[in-house]
Amino acid sequence: MEQPEDYTAPILIEGLPGVGHVGKLVADHIVDELHGVLITEILSHHFPPQTSIDRDGIMHLPKNEFYWVDGDPPLLLLTGDCQSTSPEGHYILTGHYLDLAAKYGVKRIYTLGGYGVGHLVDLPRVLCSADRPLLLQEAIDAGAVFSPDEPPGGIIGAAGLLICLGSLRGMEGIALLGETSGYLVDPISAQAVLSVLSKLIGLDIDPTRLQETAEELEGALEKLKESEQDREREELSYIG
Repeated sequence: MEQPEDYTAPILIEGLPGVGHVGKLVADHIVDELHGVLITEILSHHFPPQTSIDRDGIMHLPKNEFYWVDGDPPLLLLTGDCQSTSPEGHYILTGHYLDLAAKYGVKRIYTLGGYGVGHLVDLPRVLCSADRPLLLQEAIDAGAVFSPDEPPGGIIGAAGLLICLGSLRGMEGIALLGETSGYLVDPISAQAVLSVLSKLIGLDIDPTRLQETAEELEGALEKLKESEQDREREELSYIG
């Protein structure tokens, strides 16, 4: 088996499951489109106590994965099945992720996620945060938005911890959060995040499959909007 130094990369992109699965959709899309090479699998007792069952009836433990993508620059991607079920586990797992990032030569981290707003969004914004002002401006110049009061309460999970704990190890970082209802897996928001990320790192990637998935979702969203409007009209009919 090839050693970690054979897969050195200056950039780590994290896209673990979260609100709307926004980050995971982006990370998985990059891995698929750019033919990422699986280099590490991570199992942990901090993951949910459940197994998945594939189409052949075989059970599998939850796991997260590091992929390497050959490019200019080369990229590492962290994606997978889940995040920790406990606060302690989040810190422990983030420490392991950063240990691996250091072995692979990572200097900058991009974390991707969703920002749930509790209602349907036609044109999702991509909110940004960073560990230093210059990087924040880079994200804004690439089309992201900084809003001092959003998300309220900060960023929960790997998307926030990787940036802050990575900064303590000398790795700089930017978090990108796509605005999403939080009701559904959201490829529309993922498409917006991918657009900003592509500008930040000069990523040339075909967004067609994400666009097709987004178009399919738009039909479902239209039906959901009509349902919401019908419910509002029914509620108003009981007033007065």
